[in-house]
Amino acid sequence: MRFETILWNAIDARLQRECGVSLSSFNAMLVIASTPACRVHDIANAVAITVGGASQAVDRLEAAGHCVRRPNPRDRRSSILELTAAGQKLLISAGAVFDQELETFLRAPVSERSLAQLATTLASLRAAAPANTSEEPR
Repeated sequence: MRFETILWNAIDARLQRECGVSLSSFNAMLVIASTPACRVHDIANAVAITVGGASQAVDRLEAAGHCVRRPNPRDRRSSILELTAAGQKLLISAGAVFDQELETFLRAPVSERSLAQLATTLASLRAAAPANTSEEPR
């Protein structure tokens, strides 16, 4: 967990310095961009945070002009989230910074084979984790 904190802080600091966006906001933008008809609930599930926390993240993105909420034609209680043109542009530039930081922290000290194995292992662990952290592990 210490390495994750070090990695998070380094990426977050560089994203804020160079792009004016936090890593948390960048993560929410990634979910919006990759999820058709994305809702706040989808962000909460994707990044394992509360719906309230995801809603606040969307509020910040919306206030910054990076996303908009559109009425959900299938459910009047929720909105569909879309990145604005400015949000899409930011996602591209922040994505390049994110990739560079991962390169620095991961690819330089670790072999390609080890990284592939790590990615497979992490995917398996995520798939095996309970969706609700209050549940007992399988």
